[in-house]
Amino acid sequence: MAGKSIFITGGASGIGRAVAHYFGERGWFVGLADVNDAGMAETAKGLAEGQFSIHHLDVTDRQQWKEALAAFATKTGGTMDVLFNNAGIGVGGPLEEMSDADIDRVIAINFTGVVNGIRAAFPMLRDTPDSCILNTSSAAGIYGSAGLVVYSGTKFAVRALTEGLDIEFRDHGIRSRALMPSFIDTPLLDGPVTGSNASTRETVQAAGLEITPVQEVAQGAWEAVHGEKIHTTVGKTAKRLAFAARWMPNKLRRNMGLARQRESIK
Repeated sequence: MAGKSIFITGGASGIGRAVAHYFGERGWFVGLADVNDAGMAETAKGLAEGQFSIHHLDVTDRQQWKEALAAFATKTGGTMDVLFNNAGIGVGGPLEEMSDADIDRVIAINFTGVVNGIRAAFPMLRDTPDSCILNTSSAAGIYGSAGLVVYSGTKFAVRALTEGLDIEFRDHGIRSRALMPSFIDTPLLDGPVTGSNASTRETVQAAGLEITPVQEVAQGAWEAVHGEKIHTTVGKTAKRLAFAARWMPNKLRRNMGLARQRESIK
């Protein structure tokens, strides 16, 4: 098959949908993967006929990865220019109040699922010149976030994985990049915060932080794939955190602690 291809997990909504449309508009073949079949069908409506494939995929299931990628390979001639590990969930709240099930699920999807995808896609990426792994990390992977420590921990892990693989896979011609958006206007923000009646969206807005349009993340993904930077931050909050974490970490720590205190008083 002529042209370039991208395989996107979490392709049923949010960042995955926006990136699918952005790359599709530029002539790429798009593989959509998710557990939400109806959502993938909606995403596909924004893609040209014959320009996409749909794959039911639970990223924690290694066998499903093999089956999905085998089907994708039949559409692309066995090549994959970009693997976009984007599937993720966000569950927040104090660590001691989180359930074991929620903790295990966040780690399994947000980190183990990324590892599963990279291992499964490696042969296709290796056999495609100048291929790229793009992993969705987060602004929460820049500095640890109180009230989101498990989620934040997985995003730090994704960041470390990306950095290491950009070196480890260099001899195979595979680049590795991390997308680090701040709070993005996606359905993830509507999820509940453990121990609170408020949603993540309401908590973010109460803290005076910006919610970034998802289209900006799609553009950031394109720039990450075609650029030289390991980490691509998207949104004002992510850029400010990256600057503060590098140049004034103590002040950042104090300010985040004060913000946490104000939130607990409400």
